[in-house]
Amino acid sequence: MNKQEQAVSYHKAGYNCSQAVLAVFCEELGLEKEVATKLATSFGGGMRCGEVCGGVTGALMALGLKHGQVEAEDQDTKMRAYGITTDFQERFRKRNGSILCKELLGHNMGTEEGMKCIQEKGLIQTKCNDLIADAVAILEEMFAE
Repeated sequence: MNKQEQAVSYHKAGYNCSQAVLAVFCEELGLEKEVATKLATSFGGGMRCGEVCGGVTGALMALGLKHGQVEAEDQDTKMRAYGITTDFQERFRKRNGSILCKELLGHNMGTEEGMKCIQEKGLIQTKCNDLIADAVAILEEMFAE
């Protein structure tokens, strides 16, 4: 099973989008899966208010683990990481039209009415899984560069 399939499998098993994306990269980035899934919990559903897609936030956490700043005075690394963050977001936006959960799904998961529509349309099982796979594919491309 490749990383895209594994991330979708994690999502189908009950992890949110952010957890699913981060979890498939945690081992190679030196983070235990338990810590990764705990860390990413609050980022699902666009941080529970329909904002930045959980797949995107999970990917950004993975990018931070790979390219992030450690020492406060290392501003060059921080600036490079910011550039990589922007690059990821641009690639995701180009493929999907937005990085915002409520725009991607057409409904705000953070509201009762929005969640009801999302569930009725089966978007978590369809659209979210596609977005998770896209986030993982973009990360794989970027890690290979």
